[in-house]
Amino acid sequence: MNLRRMFASLVTVAVIALSGAHAMAQQAPPTAAPVGASAETGTLDAPAAAPTSNIDVVPMAGSLSDISVASLFLRADPLVKAVFILLVLASLWSWAIIVNKWIALMSLRRRANKFEQVFWSGLSLDELYQQFSKSPDHPMANVFISALREWRRAFESGAPREAALPGIKDRIDKAMSVTILREMDNIERRLGFLATVGSTAPFVGLFGTVWGIMNSFSSIAARHDTTLAVVAPGIAEALFATAMGLLAAIPAVIFYNRFVNEMARYNNRLNAFADEFSAILSRQLDEKATRAP
Repeated sequence: MNLRRMFASLVTVAVIALSGAHAMAQQAPPTAAPVGASAETGTLDAPAAAPTSNIDVVPMAGSLSDISVASLFLRADPLVKAVFILLVLASLWSWAIIVNKWIALMSLRRRANKFEQVFWSGLSLDELYQQFSKSPDHPMANVFISALREWRRAFESGAPREAALPGIKDRIDKAMSVTILREMDNIERRLGFLATVGSTAPFVGLFGTVWGIMNSFSSIAARHDTTLAVVAPGIAEALFATAMGLLAAIPAVIFYNRFVNEMARYNNRLNAFADEFSAILSRQLDEKATRAP
């Protein structure tokens, strides 16, 4: 924050100083009044007419009307061009991740709703297992399959004994927990790139801005000229670098926070389903377990 304030103050002072120098440079030095006898008897010449056509106007060195994105990039320093390209690539990749995550989260919510409707429709666990074990295509189905697979292993050698129930329940809970962690890790993949772009892109743009301001002062020192035509391209190039950094960072930060909240809600939904399903399996284990003689 201090660096940004220092840079903003530097840019403000530079613009004010350059504007004042430009205004002073345009003012013609006053000429001394004539003295002596000729001043009393001489006739005054008519003032020179103001320029009436474009031919009479002296063009500025370097037109300011051609300051566009393409011209700023072409006139930029190679280092600033590299900053532009890096920020553009980061912005494009960020938007690709944003679109992909948006579609993926919508699909996950839709499939979870459909799965819960089928799960609570009254079908038996065996029927549900046969239906979803063939092609599990979303995390909630994978949580269900991992838990039921562990539950069915407990009955491979007959009904489990009552003393073994705590271990079976613990294995079922761990199977669902590991599946949830694995599925959430897949969902959150590439989300860290948005956080990286959101936190570093403004500073990358700030670096290009500082470099552009340095080029502006170098041009002033080399040409010994403080006109706006000399200073404006470098300042515009510098500010454009900051704009590119913000253009890449703002969407990344907004959608990163949105996706983090959506994924947290989906994670809570998976954990709630796992708790409900664990209670169902625990109840059936208690009913089917054989007591020790």
